[in-house]
Amino acid sequence: MIPRRRFLVLASALAVGVAFYPGEVPGGTWVGVAILNALLALLVLADWMLAPSPDRFTIVREHARSTVQGSSATISWKVDNPGDHALRVRLADELAPSLNAECRRCDLTVPAHSTATASTTFVPTRRGRFAAVDLTVAVTGPLGLVWRQWIVPTPTTFHIHPPFRSRKVADAKIRRARTLELGSRTSRGLGRGSEFEQLREYSPEDQFRHIDWGATARTGRPIVRVYQPEPNQSVIVLLDNGRLMAGNVGDIPRLEHGIDATIALATVAVALGDRVGLVTFDQRPVSILPPQSTATQVSRLTDAMFDLFPVLLESDYREVFRSTVARFRRRSLLVLVTELTGAAARESLFPALPTLVRHHSVLVACVRDPELTSWADGAVADADAAFRAGAAAAALRERQRLLGQARALGARVIDAEPGELPGQLADAYINWKIRGVR
Repeated sequence: MIPRRRFLVLASALAVGVAFYPGEVPGGTWVGVAILNALLALLVLADWMLAPSPDRFTIVREHARSTVQGSSATISWKVDNPGDHALRVRLADELAPSLNAECRRCDLTVPAHSTATASTTFVPTRRGRFAAVDLTVAVTGPLGLVWRQWIVPTPTTFHIHPPFRSRKVADAKIRRARTLELGSRTSRGLGRGSEFEQLREYSPEDQFRHIDWGATARTGRPIVRVYQPEPNQSVIVLLDNGRLMAGNVGDIPRLEHGIDATIALATVAVALGDRVGLVTFDQRPVSILPPQSTATQVSRLTDAMFDLFPVLLESDYREVFRSTVARFRRRSLLVLVTELTGAAARESLFPALPTLVRHHSVLVACVRDPELTSWADGAVADADAAFRAGAAAAALRERQRLLGQARALGARVIDAEPGELPGQLADAYINWKIRGVR
């Protein structure tokens, strides 16, 4: 029970009336005050009891199923009054602070047999899944003296998707690929497929394993087999969600850079007619999205990643790679988005990497911290700066050794600074598609 202004005005008026009453109050002033208070209490109690309960009207919370982090969206509260009397309703919603709602309370007057709606905007500052369960609802009685309040369960979930920061980069890569006549030829596929088409003389861009040794022996010069292009090629992103992806690069976790690059790569690949799939993992596969080339596939990938946050455990590459090879048998481009760090790479990633390389074309994508380069190349003004520069230079040398080891195992490697990974990843995919590198 919450008093309204009308109750306070009435109580104040009665108090002033008793205080300045010119005549004699029967039984004395205090008896009169007690009687008036009792009458006022009865009025308040009757008003509170006659206030309509939530089962006599309907409240609905409405909002878009998904919203992009940093963009403005609307949430509405709709009250339907099927009764014969008008309703005065006050609502307070349970919204997460990171949704950054302009207002989470509203007052509505709903005429009989009518519906009223109130709305507000919100600009979420974090991605993820945010549940809103309860609405606090207050309704006035016929006298309008007090609010009668309930907690009404109205469960819903806000899906806040990551912003697609590299959208312009993806669009530019699609235009570039189509300029190279990739778009016009993608309906029948590019590169070397699996069905033999013809023999021709070897060129430096050909794969050594495509040499036809019988034809080479007969002609006395290197001859390679050419295969008909496959109509739809597959790109599968393996997105690491382990401990190493929690580190910040440019004040943004590595996982965020990886998600943005994955969305950009998927956008380019789907636009060029290829199938795109996704495996997110830490110590086990978290989500698996089979490769498809439909127009909605990018949205499905985003749905699989929007509430993904790093797990502070080492990723089990061996188990994840084994299950990936078992599930996806057709030779594809596997893009491993991860981070290369000394012990973790040598003890876990590198021993497991040949499992992928034997069956697929593998591309390892990492984000390089530009701050290390600035420290290593910076001026040495004091002892602290000297120690920092030395440690940064050692870290960069170690990183180059790890990148070289990954290449020696048969994987191609991209090590890009923040903001450059989506573009370089798209370029590597386009190059793979054009040349048909298998």
